[in-house]
Amino acid sequence: MAGRIGSLIGRWHIGRAAGYWAKQTQAAARIDVAALHRLRGEARALRRQIDVVLQMADDRLALPGLTAGLPRMPLGTDWVWRPDLWRGPLALPGKIAPSARTPLSDDFALYHDCPLGEVALRQIRNQTEADRAPFGLVLDVFGFQGSFLSLAFTLPEAGIAGLGARHLVELQGILHSDAPLPAFARLNLQHGPNVAQVVSALPMVRAGLSFAEFDLAYAGLGPRPVTKAWLDLIFNDPGMNRVTLRDLVVSRRPRAEL
Repeated sequence: MAGRIGSLIGRWHIGRAAGYWAKQTQAAARIDVAALHRLRGEARALRRQIDVVLQMADDRLALPGLTAGLPRMPLGTDWVWRPDLWRGPLALPGKIAPSARTPLSDDFALYHDCPLGEVALRQIRNQTEADRAPFGLVLDVFGFQGSFLSLAFTLPEAGIAGLGARHLVELQGILHSDAPLPAFARLNLQHGPNVAQVVSALPMVRAGLSFAEFDLAYAGLGPRPVTKAWLDLIFNDPGMNRVTLRDLVVSRRPRAEL
């Protein structure tokens, strides 16, 4: 009831304000200069606030929702994660990457060994109806004389809790590149002093959904629990290319018992 009354009062105030400014529109042509100065000041102050509301509304309505668009997961999936870079705006949305390691968020960094340093990355807003994540990442590579370029994502604690040989880990990404680009994904699992690795080749990146699955039964995990895990998305021969990652989602599920 209180909410309905508040809504009615708000509409009443809006109606009164609209009526007031309709009258001022007519009065502006005939009032004296001093009164016109005051009226212009009031109008400018109100316009600033309205412009802020309109800008915020346009920005939000132009994007997929922050909770939108997680892909359908196989039955039994017990954890799904989209890194922060694809979920919300970063404080620093872009960087040149001249050095070996360039972090862009707490869970994401770019690595390469190119001495030229002609690599740039920036966060973008996704704006098409097909986009399922609010934000994306653009990677521009110009001259490249290095041996590797990779994007590394550290999995949160929830993703590694209880992770073991009975699990399957899945990576889904929506990738676009100006030219076909060989790529593969590598899951790294730290258990005790050792790091186990599982590698999965990705389809030749050009446009659309890329998919990789890691069966931890073949990772060579020992009895010690996994204490850290990260994914590397590695591109071969990335020079003179632009790669856009419109989404990235990691999930896990236990293997069906036989």
